[in-house]
Amino acid sequence: MPRKTDGMLFELHPRPTKGEDGKPLLYARPTTIYKKTMDDVRAKCALHGINSGMIATAFETFMDVCSGWIAEGYRIETPLGVFSPKIKLEGNFTDPSKVKGKDVKYVGIEVTPSKRFVNMVGEKQRGFRRKVAPVGNAQMHDEAFMAEALHRSMKAGFTTIRLFMAASGLKYHSAQRYLNSLCLCENPTLRQQKIGGSLHYFPRRNNQPPRH
Repeated sequence: MPRKTDGMLFELHPRPTKGEDGKPLLYARPTTIYKKTMDDVRAKCALHGINSGMIATAFETFMDVCSGWIAEGYRIETPLGVFSPKIKLEGNFTDPSKVKGKDVKYVGIEVTPSKRFVNMVGEKQRGFRRKVAPVGNAQMHDEAFMAEALHRSMKAGFTTIRLFMAASGLKYHSAQRYLNSLCLCENPTLRQQKIGGSLHYFPRRNNQPPRH
């Protein structure tokens, strides 16, 4: 059977629960290395005869207008879906009379896609194909795979925990442990530096002491 070359690329990850064979049950999620930017949106819309500058202006205007409404508590219904404010109560309360405005916090925007948008995606869906990669943290024992993942994640001359997560498929703490181990081993190959609140990992030159 010929290998499938279209459709959504997905990867497998272990769940906390186990199956009858004692192994973790699996779940699928879209491969995270794929992304599109506003430049891609503008280029695609230009093929349909829409001025690329109009697209950027429309998005900026939408955010400017709707952010004020959402800040007031409105739900915004659009062809894409419904945008609504997400709030949470800070602290544990059982008596409604004790809850004040200062006890409520804005935590983000909730987006519920419209049925039309969901159906449009479904109509264009062309099946799925699995990314061939280790499941769970088994890849940590494959030195060649980990070295290649580190190389891919350092295209900018450095890597971060999240960049390395995307390249290696590891979860946050596993990726952090691996990168830290390359800074703290007997012959460290990386040095660690905090920049803008996040840890950056740089290749360590010969005879350069590790930085923390």
